[in-house]
Amino acid sequence: MSMHRIFQRYIDLLSSAEYADAFAKAMAITASELDLSSFAYLAMPRRAGKKPLVISTYPNNWVAHYVRSHYERLDPIITRSLENTEPFRWGLDVPSRPITPVQRRFLEEASEFGIRLGFTVPIHDEDGSVAALTFAADQRRPQFEKCIDLNAPVLQLMARCFHSQVRRKLLHELTIDGIRLSPREVECLEWAAKGKSFWEIGRILGISHNTAAYYLRSARDKLGVRKVVQAAVRLAAAKRDGQD
Repeated sequence: MSMHRIFQRYIDLLSSAEYADAFAKAMAITASELDLSSFAYLAMPRRAGKKPLVISTYPNNWVAHYVRSHYERLDPIITRSLENTEPFRWGLDVPSRPITPVQRRFLEEASEFGIRLGFTVPIHDEDGSVAALTFAADQRRPQFEKCIDLNAPVLQLMARCFHSQVRRKLLHELTIDGIRLSPREVECLEWAAKGKSFWEIGRILGISHNTAAYYLRSARDKLGVRKVVQAAVRLAAAKRDGQD
């Protein structure tokens, strides 16, 4: 399959993804076609004490341990991504910046799970939020090296597209009086406030009218009101009062 077709299918998969597992599948399918064995996307938390959002094909027990241990605070790959906007390679005999003994132990621990080298794309948004997407491997392979050499600009674009869709669909949550609404619930409520029907909202957002209805009912139930229009009024009031 040509790179053009691979990329187009990737965009289609991202566009239809609604949840983290669908995003992981979209990238996993595409990475496999490019001879890239695994990937990890990490979006840094905006507030202290919050956990980062991680979507990856790394071993589940490693990801759970990483998040539980707040390893994003010492991971030298993330540290470099916070400071840099340019993609970079790391691992094995790749020249790298000096790291602390603790960071070295972290990399040794990651290598036990088959994460030994990679290509990382830092993503810095205008509002100051930072994410990073890494393609990783357990050892140096000709196919992996060739893909990075030939397709680095495309991989950068893939990372940015991934982040853009994840941010729009998974990261833009809104809290009203302590009740958290998902990005899709917020989007649907905003359109409902403009008088759009289930069918119209579905067409606008590229989802079925049943799915649009599901999000609106979910938002209504979370907010403890009887009608969708009441939920939309609550949302508008929260935005007006700056609670988001």
